Amino acid sequence: MKKYLSKQIMNHLMKENYGLRRLVLDVLKPHKPSIIDVALKLSRIDGVSGVNCVLNEIDQETENLKIIIEGPNIDFENISSTLTDLGAVIHSVDNVVAGRKLVEDVETPQDKH
Repeated sequence: MKKYLSKQIMNHLMKENYGLRRLVLDVLKPHKPSIIDVALKLSRIDGVSGVNCVLNEIDQETENLKIIIEGPNIDFENISSTLTDLGAVIHSVDNVVAGRKLVEDVETPQDKH
């Protein structure tokens, strides 16, 4: 699996206490464990305050989830390894928020096209 954030950047963020505050992940998982089990397992990771799992698509063998994770200092490597242990694969990291506070997305003229 690709490393999405370099160790140097992660170390700097952790040292300055500007950890990851939100991750939005596109994840593919088998039918078992359930979406409930995935959310509960992720919510128990240190640095995670809340988890939102949305089932986007289902087929005979897999489920595609959008997983939103928020917390004061999310450990991406721990999230990634937990998902791997559950048989899931991160397809993409679709949104990342880091720093002292959550910064919401705003609409710009480029978004109107």
